[in-house]
Amino acid sequence: MEEVERAFREAHGAAVASLVRLFGDITLAEDAVQDAFVAAMHHWPRSGIPPNPAGWIVITARHRAIDLKRRADRGRELYGKLAAARSEPAEHPWEAVPEGDPDLMRDDQLRLIFTCCHPALRVEHQVALTLRLIGGLSPQEVARAFLVSEATMAKRLVRAKFKISAAGIPFRVPAAAELPARLRVVLTVLYLIYNAGADNRKGRGDLRREAIRLARLLVAVMPDEPEALGLLALMLLCESRTPARGTDAIVLLRDQDRSQWDRGLITEGHNLVLRCLRRGRMGPFQLQAAIHAVHGDAPTYHATDWAAIVRFYDRLLVAMPTPMVALNRAIAVAETQGPAAALDLVDAVAAELDGYHLLHATRGALLSQLGRSADAAVAYSRATQLAPTEPEVQLLTERLAEVIAPGQTSGGKEQSGPADCD
Repeated sequence: MEEVERAFREAHGAAVASLVRLFGDITLAEDAVQDAFVAAMHHWPRSGIPPNPAGWIVITARHRAIDLKRRADRGRELYGKLAAARSEPAEHPWEAVPEGDPDLMRDDQLRLIFTCCHPALRVEHQVALTLRLIGGLSPQEVARAFLVSEATMAKRLVRAKFKISAAGIPFRVPAAAELPARLRVVLTVLYLIYNAGADNRKGRGDLRREAIRLARLLVAVMPDEPEALGLLALMLLCESRTPARGTDAIVLLRDQDRSQWDRGLITEGHNLVLRCLRRGRMGPFQLQAAIHAVHGDAPTYHATDWAAIVRFYDRLLVAMPTPMVALNRAIAVAETQGPAAALDLVDAVAAELDGYHLLHATRGALLSQLGRSADAAVAYSRATQLAPTEPEVQLLTERLAEVIAPGQTSGGKEQSGPADCD
């Protein structure tokens, strides 16, 4: 049963995308694919999973879509047109190629990704639609991923699909002139999906894997887009450290057992970064991937080439001048120029990030290193109040106890540096 569900999820995006192309109706495509899943649950356990699950699903779902559309319209005229269209292999390659055309399948999914990530939609709707239609997650799973109720997520999905229909958003890859701006939205949505699954303690590995799969799909159909390569590299390098992050408590980057890092993912990520560097057009995702590649190169935390990381952050801050990038750069500066220089940089963005717990955690760590224990305690206390998860509260409470009672560290560890949560 699990194999059937996994195979169906992997085929879901291709099937929905193909049916949207054929019928121009997202809701109809969804319903038909769900009915095909019911059929798959009945047939596949007995006959085995077919060599091309997506092809099987699309053919089954297409016939179901014709039935649904015929019933909805209560007209034989439309059904006759659809039935006639089925005999035209030039327009409907699934009929001519029952096993499915992989190139067409990828193109359909790419069109649907860009449709889901149209700038006319709100970001939360873009993410929800992409997970639902391309990732094959159920509304319950999408709702759980973003910590909202199923009813709230259902409303988001309905609104997003209505917006696509009402605004006449086309099912296509944008023209060349539109592509740079539109691609950034798609890449950002995929990165948000990955980050939504990045907390290893919440059992969201499916989100991370789906984001990586979609990034691979994007690279497969757009191999000359350096930022797509950069995003895939960034995800792979982040994912390589997942086994060492822990599940019950936060394990900071400096404390991770690097023998647990996935060297295969690191090698693949490094190779992608090298391809990006050779192109000489380093955008934000490529620069972030390069930073993570430097971390992956280091045998220990203290052997990290922090000067190289600062240089990459210098370029990232130019490309993406946000207070979050400035904060992360300050953490790297602490390793090259010391806590005083880093504290000045952190204080420069403190007002903009006052509601962000890691801003205060970083200040607490830097102040502690400078011997300003009372100020560090205030910063750690504020960070603890803002921390969104219990493991983070636990870690910050330990740090607070350390500065209140100097010399008494948790587990015999020395004082940690800036908030290097991975």
